[in-house]
Amino acid sequence: MGEGGVREFFGLRRNLVLLLAAIVAIGAGEETWMRFVPKYLESLGAAALIIGLYDGLKTLLGAIYAYPGGVVVDRRGHRAALVAFTAISIAGYALVLLIPKWPAVIGGTFLFLAWSTLSLPAMFSLVAKNLTTEKHTMGIGMQSLIKRVPIVIGPVIGGVLIDRYGVVGGVRAGLGISIGMGLIGLVAERQIREEPLRFDPAPTGFWPVVRSFDPALRRLLFSDILVRFCERIPYAWVVIYAMDHVG
Repeated sequence: MGEGGVREFFGLRRNLVLLLAAIVAIGAGEETWMRFVPKYLESLGAAALIIGLYDGLKTLLGAIYAYPGGVVVDRRGHRAALVAFTAISIAGYALVLLIPKWPAVIGGTFLFLAWSTLSLPAMFSLVAKNLTTEKHTMGIGMQSLIKRVPIVIGPVIGGVLIDRYGVVGGVRAGLGISIGMGLIGLVAERQIREEPLRFDPAPTGFWPVVRSFDPALRRLLFSDILVRFCERIPYAWVVIYAMDHVG
């Protein structure tokens, strides 16, 4: 299998390679600090209720941001949407960096989550747009695999920064890295070639779409809701517990 055959097998079309580059760049920046936000909030004097509020807000926005993210992609196209969402996230990084107070973190959450939540519909539809139907699974699989690279490396770098500069200084250093990596991601996204969007007839509106789901898919989504509900109960506190009690 030649080089072209390898690219075709893994679904590495030009637009998707650029998307993967943006995912790695932006993810590498975010993962140096985002996992440590609960401890950062504690260091800034936030009460336990505020830390819980942050995690609840993060989860809520992760759910509701996907819908407007899809609307923007439908109306403006993939490139414009990805660039806009990345720029919003960079503004959030800058806000939290420049104002080391816990209210700034809560306010910044509405901005810096734009990349990881608003952009999800753009990522999935870009895969569907650039690959044939039989390659969709491979395209999503490659995206999921590459997305894990910064998740593995970023927290290690963030831990090193916190060891050296303390919780507040380390997180702020990570935010500075995020701004730089976000700008690199913007450069990659601006190179994506926009193509006209084509749509097959489908239900519109939230409830018509839900009713159109296969019953097995409805059961899967319900079980996923239950699992994620249980998962999020300790989520924000694991980092704090590990940093305070595991040595």
